[in-house]
Amino acid sequence: MVNYKKCTENMIKKFQILALALFLTGAPMSLIAQGDHEEIETELSAVTLNVNGSKIHITGADGETLEVYNLTGVKVATIRIDSNDKSMTLNLQRGCYILKVGKVVRKISIR
Repeated sequence: MVNYKKCTENMIKKFQILALALFLTGAPMSLIAQGDHEEIETELSAVTLNVNGSKIHITGADGETLEVYNLTGVKVATIRIDSNDKSMTLNLQRGCYILKVGKVVRKISIR
């Protein structure tokens, strides 16, 4: 004897899966056709970091914070930049460090 209720439920599940698959494959095309194209503007950072030994010259970072990390990722110094053109000497041991000001990141070596 055929169980029509079970056959109907299986057919409904298969139809739902097929409808979902068709929707997901067709959705990106319809979004592209209907959507407005927006231009994405990227803001270029005007911050510059110049390093000479343990002397650092930073421009364009007024109000930012200089973070100094060792190579294991431990923050060893935090310095507030209070002018647009700042020079300073870092008192760090010999080794490699990572400097970060805003979105600008530099790897330095102090010898």
